[in-house]
Amino acid sequence: MSPIQVGLAADGTLTYAIAHAPAALPPVLKRDLQRAWDEARQAALDHRVGPGRAFRFTRADGEVTTMALTDWDAMCWAGAADATNPISGSYGLSVCLRLLALIDLLAGAAWAKAYARITRTGTELDPALLRLAAEAVLDDDGRFDARALRASLARLPHPIEGGAGTGAPA
Repeated sequence: MSPIQVGLAADGTLTYAIAHAPAALPPVLKRDLQRAWDEARQAALDHRVGPGRAFRFTRADGEVTTMALTDWDAMCWAGAADATNPISGSYGLSVCLRLLALIDLLAGAAWAKAYARITRTGTELDPALLRLAAEAVLDDDGRFDARALRASLARLPHPIEGGAGTGAPA
C-alpha cells in the first residue's frame, strides 16, 4: 500500500493524501477499534480536540474523494484515534475511519442502537458489532454499507441485553 503523504496547512489543518480509496484500507483488530472508541470517549469528556483534518483519497480510476473533519466532535474523535494508532499510516487511518463510521452508524441507523448499551458512564458496544466494524469494507465515502452490516449481524446472536434499541432505558 502506498505511503500516506501528510501536510500541514497554514490554519493548522492536517491534510492526508492517500493514493487509494477507503475500501482498500485494511481491516483492523477489534481491540484497536475498542481502544480508539474508549480514547474518543475520554477525549470528549476531557474536552480534548484535535486539529482539523482533510483526507484526499485518489482511486485507481483517478476519481478523488475528499473528507474534511472540521466540527468539534469529529476533530476530537480523530485526534483520539490518532493517539491510539497514528493515522499517518494506513492501519491507523483505517482505525480512525472505522471509528467515525461506527459513530455515524450508531447515530443514523435506528436498528444499530440495539447493539449498544448507552449509560451516563459510557457505551458498551456489542462484540459482534465491534468485530464486524473492524473487518467490514468501507465504501468510497469512508462509511459502512449499513444494509450489509445489518444483514451480517442478523445472522449472529441477539444484540446485547439492554441495548438502546431494545426498549431498555438508556
